[in-house]
Amino acid sequence: MVHFVLVHGLCHGTWCWYKVRPVLESAGHRVTALDLAASGINMNIHDLRSMSDYTRPLLELMASIPPGEKVTLVGHSLGGLNIALAMDNFPRKISAAVFLTAFMPDTTYSPSYVIDKSLEGTSGDMLDTQFSTHQDPGKSIPITKTLFGPKKLASKIGSLFQEDLSKRKAFSKEGYDYGNRIFILCKKDLAITEDFQHWMIENNPVKEVMEIEDADHMAMMSTPNQLCYCLLDIANKYT
Repeated sequence: MVHFVLVHGLCHGTWCWYKVRPVLESAGHRVTALDLAASGINMNIHDLRSMSDYTRPLLELMASIPPGEKVTLVGHSLGGLNIALAMDNFPRKISAAVFLTAFMPDTTYSPSYVIDKSLEGTSGDMLDTQFSTHQDPGKSIPITKTLFGPKKLASKIGSLFQEDLSKRKAFSKEGYDYGNRIFILCKKDLAITEDFQHWMIENNPVKEVMEIEDADHMAMMSTPNQLCYCLLDIANKYT
């Protein structure tokens, strides 16, 4: 039995895994899908100042796992940064880390590097997404808020935490680079394009690359069965 921990992307929540979770559980695996801070139904991003704040529910879960037990992390989209933070802090509690068309940092540059590169172009179809910078009185680090408009995602507000990530040192080889990293490439993704996914893989090679031909950015909804095949294959190989 594998313990899968499913980590959603920006402005999403536990709900986005509803097609995947029962398939993995019916195969005999344990599944934990959690809401990151200010996510799911409680989306008050104004209370958060850093990626660590945003990742706290995942870090608390990892801290609660007994010594000798391991999980398989699955991070989607921005969730790649969340699982990278968990990998850096708890490398020996992770049997595999799966980047599902996700931002995948390296051990050379600051953690914001892949997001910065993605937004240069930008890499994908942002539709009516808007970005704004907010500085709270008494706070040293501003926060850039991301507003997904109705064309993108029903006017949801989140943050990429670029300012915080740009000030952090690179993830460590001893932590983040310790275990098995797998990238699931979604070839119909218009948000994080196939070309940019390939760029991240070349920038920081992984143990294995899997491809889903017809998956868009939300593979857990557009191609849930194919995604589950990939995750079950990973469970067999990396436990």
